[in-house]
Amino acid sequence: MKSPVHLNALRAFEASARHQSFSSAAQELSVTPAAVGQLVRSLEEWLGKPLFVRGAKGRTRLVPTEAAVLALPEIRAGFERLSMGLERLKETAASGALTVTISPAFAAKWLLPRFERFQAVCPDTDVRLETNLKLLDFTVQKVDIGVRYGTGSWPGLVAEKLMDEEVYPVCSTELLRKIGPLTKPQQLESATLIHDLSMDGHGGFPTWALWFRRLGIDGVSTSRGLKINNSAAVLQAAMEGRGVALARSVMVHDDLAAGRVVRLFPEIQFASTLAYYVVYRPESADMPGLAAFRRSLFKEVSERSGQPRKRKRG
Repeated sequence: MKSPVHLNALRAFEASARHQSFSSAAQELSVTPAAVGQLVRSLEEWLGKPLFVRGAKGRTRLVPTEAAVLALPEIRAGFERLSMGLERLKETAASGALTVTISPAFAAKWLLPRFERFQAVCPDTDVRLETNLKLLDFTVQKVDIGVRYGTGSWPGLVAEKLMDEEVYPVCSTELLRKIGPLTKPQQLESATLIHDLSMDGHGGFPTWALWFRRLGIDGVSTSRGLKINNSAAVLQAAMEGRGVALARSVMVHDDLAAGRVVRLFPEIQFASTLAYYVVYRPESADMPGLAAFRRSLFKEVSERSGQPRKRKRG
């Protein structure tokens, strides 16, 4: 069997079965009805069995045989996968870019400050960042890889844990000088609390109410204060002395190391139930640019903390 000939024969068969007509299939494929009929007959000869019921008088439409009906779904799925593969080749040839989806705050506070190291490792790969809090459809939006924050379960995607996270209060040194030493969480009653609403309503997302409840502290009002729906802006407000923020360790790491904020009550450990995951479609795993970008993410984390990673399939 010569593959190009029989691929055309399969296309002729699928189109004929879908339209129940050689003529309509011929119009779709831009060939003559005779050519479609010949392609279908060549496939039948190779298989040694008919694909359409023939011989009934007065029949105006083609009727696939039982064997043909059973095979059609797989053949159609195969053509869809071929089309997707060709689109991927066309995109890669046209741009050579890797599309990465991340949240705006993760881009600003973690990825972009480290991006130069990825470019040094993979200088020929252009990266297109899609910064969005919404969960994008990787197939529809043509996304290659992403970093998501959550429990690690996203249907249809491989999810590999990149980083766990702690949460703890931080504020500027200037604010700390103004309000005086803070030695116990109850003293936050008199401070302005900065709330992170970037994942408001998401189960397990750390909030001031959850933090105080986990410590068993009652009586501190957690409904007051400054509310912001971007984690990077939350930290910016804390750096400017606007109040005390409940910071996420991944986001605040560089600001803490640079002394732009200070951690309060370092003896209190509060691990988030959510984590950061590298996510991608299983069929995209071997893309060179994707593999290089994925390796660079894990290398960055392992050099900083040596955290183990876990892999999940959605």
